[in-house]
Amino acid sequence: MEREKTFIVGDIHGCLHMLKRLMDKIPWRPGKDTLIFIGDYIDRGSHSKGVVDYILDLIRDYQRVNCLLGNHEAMLLDYLSGKDQDLYLANRGFTTLKNYLTEKPKEGPLVPPDHISFYHSLRPFMELRDYYVVHAGFRPGIEIGHQTQEDMTWIREPFISSAHDFGKMVIFGHTPFREPLVTDNKIGLDTGAVYGNRLTCVELPEERFYSVKA
Repeated sequence: MEREKTFIVGDIHGCLHMLKRLMDKIPWRPGKDTLIFIGDYIDRGSHSKGVVDYILDLIRDYQRVNCLLGNHEAMLLDYLSGKDQDLYLANRGFTTLKNYLTEKPKEGPLVPPDHISFYHSLRPFMELRDYYVVHAGFRPGIEIGHQTQEDMTWIREPFISSAHDFGKMVIFGHTPFREPLVTDNKIGLDTGAVYGNRLTCVELPEERFYSVKA
């Protein structure tokens, strides 16, 4: 019997067409393998609402689809609650708001209720048998259970350059690299899809990479 695999997809940022091409490329077996999205589904790219619609369809149709909270989803929730609105707009949140406004029905909220529920459902990290999966990373020297949401969605340094043993390999996004970052303690999956580079997925436990070009 073939063992279960896990597929983890890096930062999408509204790049719907790249996401569809990547999903066609990876050997994910729906219902048998786990699929994890690492956060930052929205902002900067052209099709943020479409990306969330696509992921919601996967969640409805299949089990074992898991989604993490990225800093851009956290900023959107803050924006909608009236908090730090300038910060969200400065991080190109207007691209997502424009998507929602363009497709908004005459009656009803700007962001559909199923999207709001999705954003609120996002978890800050996941623990697998041999890995932690988190959007941005962890603060070295602090137990995983005591990490703050702000660090897990925003941290770059001192996490990126740290050789700290977090107890398991950490798979993360948020900080873009030309190629996946692979060190003794971490794997970085953000390969700058929205900046004209690639959208990347890693297959576990083989640590095999798949990517599509912009």
